[in-house]
Amino acid sequence: MSDTVINKALRRRGIVVKFYSNLLVVEDIETGEQFLCKLRGKFKKQGIRPITGDIVEYTKIVGNEGVVENILNRKSELKKPSVANIDQVIIVTTIDKPAVPLDILDRFIVLVEYEGLPIVIVLNKVDLLKEEQIKEFESIYKKLYPVVKTSAMTGYGIEELKQQLSGKISVFAGMSGVGKSSLLNSIENNLKLRTGEISEKLGRGKHTTTAAELLRLSFGGWVVDTPGFASLDIDHISENILRELFIEFENDKCYFPDCYHIDEPGCHVKEMVKKGKIPYSRYESYQRMLEELQELRKEALE
Repeated sequence: MSDTVINKALRRRGIVVKFYSNLLVVEDIETGEQFLCKLRGKFKKQGIRPITGDIVEYTKIVGNEGVVENILNRKSELKKPSVANIDQVIIVTTIDKPAVPLDILDRFIVLVEYEGLPIVIVLNKVDLLKEEQIKEFESIYKKLYPVVKTSAMTGYGIEELKQQLSGKISVFAGMSGVGKSSLLNSIENNLKLRTGEISEKLGRGKHTTTAAELLRLSFGGWVVDTPGFASLDIDHISENILRELFIEFENDKCYFPDCYHIDEPGCHVKEMVKKGKIPYSRYESYQRMLEELQELRKEALE
């Protein structure tokens, strides 16, 4: 029997939970054991680098050390933070302390829609809000995406959020101060402890890394511990694509197929805004982003 056949027989599957410069922590999918793995030289020659969330085949060497033999195809990939096989993005926002403008929330939504990932909106700190404020928010977003109302302070909505996270790999996103960390601690109060235990378990000193890390949830699923996006820039999105990222716009119903929903006659979207079927705040967000992209294009041509 050849060494290649033996090697394949010994391979196990794991998920990359953390990635350092030349080492990665792989958690065995069946046993939950963690191994500090090296990469075969072929990956460097081929210019391939695994990222957090990758499903890999690895072989055990000795103790808790191993070697990654193969990286399986990704079903999705988020660029910033760099994570593979994401199932959904949890966008956390607040109306008070801090008051996050709706156009900022819409910008987050556009960036996630561009990546083609499912969205769950979490309205946090509802204990600070009046019922009318919550209803107004829901009237804008509840028809578009699942909306979970939470309070990390009181525990309200935490069980519902757990149901949304169960069995999935989730990334949290949102402005600073909206309570992402507090929510994670409410969901799983020993998450921080587990991140510390990983280094101790592997018998290694502290590592400096800017990569994302997957943290296992006790009720099933994973969360990424570096939530959010490194940038809210939309300059990589074209004006044509932007129209499609506002999912309530029925672009094909406009008189002109290339309608930008600004000054064109026979615009179905503007008619829907007038009738109140598309919230004006969403249309305003679209206008602002479109103007921003058009201005960037003009500057590039000068």
